[in-house]
Amino acid sequence: MKYSNATNYALHTMIHLMLQPSGSSVGVQELAEMQHLSPTYLSKVLTKLTKAGLIESTPGAKGGYKISRTKHEISFLDVIHAIEGETSLFDCTIHHEGCLIESVMRQAEENMKDELGSKLLIDIAKEAESLQKLAKK
Repeated sequence: MKYSNATNYALHTMIHLMLQPSGSSVGVQELAEMQHLSPTYLSKVLTKLTKAGLIESTPGAKGGYKISRTKHEISFLDVIHAIEGETSLFDCTIHHEGCLIESVMRQAEENMKDELGSKLLIDIAKEAESLQKLAKK
């Protein structure tokens, strides 16, 4: 199983936004340069994050993007669902009642969702911030 590159960029963008001072916005150009992407491509990712209610955009010269929810309630799963959607990763192609293969795959998927839902982005953001401070010493 593999997530799209958009999910990777979304997670990195969210971490970067979490490290900003409360209430401050970051422009799409800065976010794109940080990840070596075109602003046009990243804008599509930012649109999905905005529609999911994870970030908000402020138009204008001094506008940009910022976290729109409490930082302590955004999980990895929230970002993944914003980009990838909430469809199941596995669908049995042979439709019969009580498919044991489908049962195993669905349970594994539920375990993964539980794990990703319990991992908060703010924890990773704080760890990244600590590592940055150590690197500057």
